[in-house]
Amino acid sequence: MNIKNLYSTLIIIIFCVVQTNAQEVLTIEEAMKIALENNFEIKIAKNNSVINETNVTVGNAGMLPTATASVTDNNSITNSSQTRQDGTTTSLNNAKNNSLTYGVSLGWTVFDGMRMFARLDQLKELQKLGDAQLKQTILAKIGQVNTAYYDLVQQQQQLAALDTTIVISKQRLELAQNRFTIGKASKLEVLNAQVDLNSDQVALLRQKESYANAKILLNQYLARDPKIDFKVTDEVKVDDKLVLADLTELAQKQNPALEAQIINKRIAELQLKQVKADRYPTLRLTTGYNFAESQSSLGFTSQTSSRGLNYGFNASMNIFDGFNQHRNEKVAKLQIENSKIAIEQQNTVLNTQLNTAYQTYLTNLELIDLEEDNEAIAKQNLEITLDKFRIGTITTIDFRTAQLNYVNAKVRYSNAQYEAKLSEIALKELAGTINF
Repeated sequence: MNIKNLYSTLIIIIFCVVQTNAQEVLTIEEAMKIALENNFEIKIAKNNSVINETNVTVGNAGMLPTATASVTDNNSITNSSQTRQDGTTTSLNNAKNNSLTYGVSLGWTVFDGMRMFARLDQLKELQKLGDAQLKQTILAKIGQVNTAYYDLVQQQQQLAALDTTIVISKQRLELAQNRFTIGKASKLEVLNAQVDLNSDQVALLRQKESYANAKILLNQYLARDPKIDFKVTDEVKVDDKLVLADLTELAQKQNPALEAQIINKRIAELQLKQVKADRYPTLRLTTGYNFAESQSSLGFTSQTSSRGLNYGFNASMNIFDGFNQHRNEKVAKLQIENSKIAIEQQNTVLNTQLNTAYQTYLTNLELIDLEEDNEAIAKQNLEITLDKFRIGTITTIDFRTAQLNYVNAKVRYSNAQYEAKLSEIALKELAGTINF
């Protein structure tokens, strides 16, 4: 190979290495941004919110007049016969007759017992309900993204722990082989070290599989190609300053599920207003301008035409409808009562969830400190055990126990951080304060 070809090959190798190492590092902020833009359920909720906003018009509430244009054209071909009073008869076959009517009409309900105003207020409340449901969807999906993201961080930490234990297992196998070579250890010690190394490699493969599947799941939440590869940050930062009283106060103001129940009560009250409107008369004004033309092949008049303005009003009032009005009002009042009960129920559920999640949050914060100390102790114990194993003063069983204790301590510390983060996310979701 000449110098030029060798140089080109080196450039290609370096480029491939750089591309491999330049794997995207996805931050939690970027993940939430992508989810807000791409997540299918958030998109649907946004569209539903826009639909509710679009429906808030005075026309949809029935406050505006309606105008209608109409055209009616009737034609016929008949065989006709007429007998007059004097006894003469006139007949005509294939007689053509036609009439044409067209015009514009205008109608306007000027009073309907204030139903239209209650309907407009109800449309506005439905818009608020749609906004609350959108917020609830966003909070749920952002919470889901946070959970999946920090699960990846946890699994990434566990991969690092398993990588460490494999390095230690390889050192142990190498020491065992060297000691066997110089006659200071039996073949059994070498085989045990090899078995333990194989077990660690199997655990690493399983963890890599779990890590890859967790990436696919997060890509699904972000509504992007599941094959997109990325890395996540290596640190889990837990907010340890949350106060239950503050969270409870915020939840009363910002929790979207509670907000939705309060809006539903207002909607039920406005529905009762619309039902009560049937007790009052309805007044509707009408007007129009019409054109009419007709032609007849047989008869005293062969052609007529007319045009002109018409106007008037229509008034109606329910006198008796089989007690349906009373029944409808009773049902509407019961709906209001149900909405009040639903608010109380939602408050109880919300307070229960907050108190339960907060207790779990406090426990997990304590576990973080405890498992951090355990990891430091296990690491120190492993270092001492490794030194003793090198000089042959402890058994392979003792060494393996120290090794597993260290790995398990690292995994438990990672789990404690993850569980505490989940508690933090749950509390902020309930309080409606997840920062996105």
